[in-house]
Amino acid sequence: MTKRGITMQHIREILRLHYELRLSHRAIARARQISHVTVGEVIGRFERAGASWPLADDVSDTVLHHRLYPGHQGRPPARPEPDWARVHQELRRKGVTLQLLWSEYRAHIPEGGYEYSQFCARYRRYQQRLDLVLRKPYRPGVHCFVDYAGPTVPIIDPHTGTSQSGQVFVAVLGYSNYTFADLHPQQTTGWWIRGHVAAFAAFGGVPQIVVPDNAKPLVTKAERFEVTLNRTYQAFAAHYGVAIVPARVRKPQDKAPAEAGVLLVERWILARLRHERFVSWEVARARVRALLAELNAHPFQKLEGSRQSLWQEERPVLAPLPTEAYEDQEWRIATVHRDYHIEVDHHYYSVPYRLVGEQVDVRITVATVECFHDHQRVASHPRLIRDRWHTLPDHMPPAHRAMTEDWNPGYFQGRAAQIGPQTAALVAAIFARAVAPEQMFRRCQGILGLTHTYTPAQLEQAATQALRAGALSYRAVKAFCEAAASPSVPTSPTHANVRGADYYTQKTEPPQA
Repeated sequence: MTKRGITMQHIREILRLHYELRLSHRAIARARQISHVTVGEVIGRFERAGASWPLADDVSDTVLHHRLYPGHQGRPPARPEPDWARVHQELRRKGVTLQLLWSEYRAHIPEGGYEYSQFCARYRRYQQRLDLVLRKPYRPGVHCFVDYAGPTVPIIDPHTGTSQSGQVFVAVLGYSNYTFADLHPQQTTGWWIRGHVAAFAAFGGVPQIVVPDNAKPLVTKAERFEVTLNRTYQAFAAHYGVAIVPARVRKPQDKAPAEAGVLLVERWILARLRHERFVSWEVARARVRALLAELNAHPFQKLEGSRQSLWQEERPVLAPLPTEAYEDQEWRIATVHRDYHIEVDHHYYSVPYRLVGEQVDVRITVATVECFHDHQRVASHPRLIRDRWHTLPDHMPPAHRAMTEDWNPGYFQGRAAQIGPQTAALVAAIFARAVAPEQMFRRCQGILGLTHTYTPAQLEQAATQALRAGALSYRAVKAFCEAAASPSVPTSPTHANVRGADYYTQKTEPPQA
């Protein structure tokens, strides 16, 4: 986190939007919802540092931060900003003045706050921005608005009779209003992105800016002046070279074309499907595509042409689709466990042991699991399906690596055979239950190490009881060893006047008549 409150991820995104998409400072500021002055400062620092874009793969966040902000620690913090919405609300009360509100502000912030003249000037600037309505024409190839419609399309399973709701994804180009729609089973991050991918393919190109709402699958944190995108959504944007500019919270005017497109889809397509029943997703999607083609070809009421004809003008301006297809992926944050592994969907992957206790970014695809720390890839594994553990020797501490190079199932079974046949059978049973032999090395080492405290005969007796009970853990075997080593319980005396267990189970003959 930099002194100005923007993260290194934001800085990288500012540089990408500036150097790759050639967006202006104000366009970048709107995309990231930060001040255009901050955008200019970041780009200026980058240029003064003599850096070049794109950055090399070995440039970590720490290195980039030191290049842009050398000696940044000595800079005084920014002045605390008053809550202007609250100030504006308080001024509506009888007798409340700016002088009174400024004195209350300085009472809470005696040092570093604004003086009265600056306080009044900043409030007036805030007041001038209230109730402004921005109406602007959209340029070709720039904006695309995305959203989900409220109504759904039921898909009925013909075998079970159960119904699943088809969520209607809608994408609209800002200039031509050319509309795309598709059916999805869910509104997860993956399906949002699949909708974007299909829409770009239908548009025949990629717009510069995508405007969604602040849906939880897309936006991790939505604050007044800053929006943090889901890492998976950000990776999609980087692949297609688009800027994501989420609409402000509770500001539907920011995505008016999407609102209008959704309403049009509901009236033109969903209303016409209300009496139709679909038994497969393919049939339902084909019907939506047919009605969508009619919608885009329908002439405007007050303008010449149609969405289709305007799209023909807009299509050449769209950026070309990437040569490589987008690969479905998911980003997560994981904490490295004490055994230098992270957990992904109940499978465990190793990372360098020096990162124990640290958080790493995890990129998950169909085939791979990659781990990143400080913007550097530190581990890459094949995606596990059956095995639960995947450990790379280079990630182990030297002592663990030395042990695993010598340890193997044969090593432990050989040591167990020297103690006795029951101990050897116990070790064989333990390895038979293991998904990966390495999981049981420490358990077998502990069990065989019990001979330092107990005799081989006692361990053999404990192994017999453990096998019989199916209790193969170290703790269970140790408990059986303790029982074998404890003094034997005295037995009851036997003589003619004591009845044994057979007395109560034997059958007596009936007396003779």
